Amino acid sequence: MHSLQCVLQLQRSLRWGPLATVSCLLLRTCRAHSSLPSTASPSRERQENGVQKDFSSRLATGPTFQNFLRSASASQEKPSSPEAEDPPPYLTEEDLLGRQRKVYLETYGCQMNVNDTEIAWSILQKSGYLRTSNLQEADVILLVTCSIREKAEQTIWNRLQQLKTLKTNRIRSRTPLRIGILGCMAERLKEEILTREKTVDLLAGPDAYRDLPRLLAVAESGQQAANVLLSLDETYADVMPVQTSPSATSAFVSIMRGCDNMCSYCIVPFTRGRERSRPVASILEEVRKLSDQGLKEVTLLGQNVNSFRDNSEVQFNNAVSTKLSRGFTTNYKTKQGGLRFSHLLDQVSRVDPEMRIRFTSPHPKDFPDEVLQLIQERDNICKQIHLPAQSGSSRVLEAMRRGYSREAYVELVHRVRESIPGVCLSSDFIAGFCGETEADHLQTVSLLREVQYNTGFLFAYSMRQKTRAYHRLKDDVPEEVKLRRLEELITVFREEASKANKTSVGRTQLVLVEGLSKRSVTDLCGRNDGNLKVVFPDAEMEDGVNPGLKVRAQPGDYVLVKITSASSQTLKGHVLCRTTLKDSIAYC
Repeated sequence: MHSLQCVLQLQRSLRWGPLATVSCLLLRTCRAHSSLPSTASPSRERQENGVQKDFSSRLATGPTFQNFLRSASASQEKPSSPEAEDPPPYLTEEDLLGRQRKVYLETYGCQMNVNDTEIAWSILQKSGYLRTSNLQEADVILLVTCSIREKAEQTIWNRLQQLKTLKTNRIRSRTPLRIGILGCMAERLKEEILTREKTVDLLAGPDAYRDLPRLLAVAESGQQAANVLLSLDETYADVMPVQTSPSATSAFVSIMRGCDNMCSYCIVPFTRGRERSRPVASILEEVRKLSDQGLKEVTLLGQNVNSFRDNSEVQFNNAVSTKLSRGFTTNYKTKQGGLRFSHLLDQVSRVDPEMRIRFTSPHPKDFPDEVLQLIQERDNICKQIHLPAQSGSSRVLEAMRRGYSREAYVELVHRVRESIPGVCLSSDFIAGFCGETEADHLQTVSLLREVQYNTGFLFAYSMRQKTRAYHRLKDDVPEEVKLRRLEELITVFREEASKANKTSVGRTQLVLVEGLSKRSVTDLCGRNDGNLKVVFPDAEMEDGVNPGLKVRAQPGDYVLVKITSASSQTLKGHVLCRTTLKDSIAYC
């Protein structure tokens, strides 16, 4: 049995978990890992013989079960910050240092994973690691993974096979290459990764990034290391993410983590845990720092971003119930009190009037009238809303446990468009969910035509273990039928998006320049208020900020572009002048 692995997973939970769960956790963790063999090869053992002996001697004199009981009891009496804690008894402070080892980070999946990458790098950077964009010179390779669909996981399995070759062929004179799996896939598959892929040295779930220096230190001894414990309170509020792209004009700011909705198809509550929100003050501090760095756009992130609820201030924990969108319900008991999303959005929009504010991904149930009114009133809150429908059939929506009918959703769309004239809408759709009939599918097709979204994200259903659908429903739509329905949805979406986007032709729009177009070195590209890509020639123009001057647009500039053509995904036009967000209001 790998007694060390049992201790590794247990120790962190003991510091914050109730004492009563200690025995249960120890038994469960040891059983889960009792069959895991060592991954240290004979060659590695010879190469690291001195390190192994030193590590083994320290482990032999390390803590007993009673030490953990005393630690757990002490931590409840006097809680402390994880970053301020002493190293574990089996490691020294020097072991936790990166010693300028180079880390290569590879990100898959959603915007939350991009933000998680920045958080993980911030933690490793403080421990003395260096960042590299060259895979060949990396000492540590970390994959930030996604589990939302089977295809996303298969991508990681394939990537591990490629990295296995890199690890095997590494010359012995160099430091052994360490490979880690971070994020949702580490949380969902756990033991399967460690037993199936001996290439993997460490696992870190979404709530365990603070533990990366320790996990890497353990991996250096030749042992596999894992921390996939979910937290009820981890938000990384005190960790300032490090921007991975120095030339970026925008940034993601995580405001909450986890999800309580428990939609029947969704794995997120099982890989990201329960909902918990950052304190408003810490979010505002991060946004101010980004503004000071010159960034022009911030996207507030969360699995259910508009269900934000800051309960850190006692005076706001009153008995006021949550306001939902009309006709929507929840799968959980109505929550009360706390500072809500409308308050946060109001405060963030006041930090810098020249900084655009977006947010994703919301749930349609959390759009009370005050949120819509605020979006309409504030010039720097983008007039673009993501309204994930998932299906156009009320029967399928009920099976998905979405908490609304088609009729309630369509009413919300009408209310959004009445409250925010010119708003751009985007949505998510799943083709071939459990029990979906051809009639259900046609209702989704008709919803696409009725709403006419500007942007869409459409996928075939992929059943995930642990979800309610996995336990209670049957994945009875044949794969070929799923793919055929998906193609039909994509075709209809593109037709309707083209119609919606062509209404912009002839209009002048404010565009935040991102850089060169990927398809032409003579064109620039950026995004308009509705988050649509806008392409325009890189030409001299009037400088509205300094009248009389001629300038060329640079990343981070606001420019006015007159739209001349549109497709389902892109707008094209010619640039008029450089401007500011405030001054653009008179033209757009």
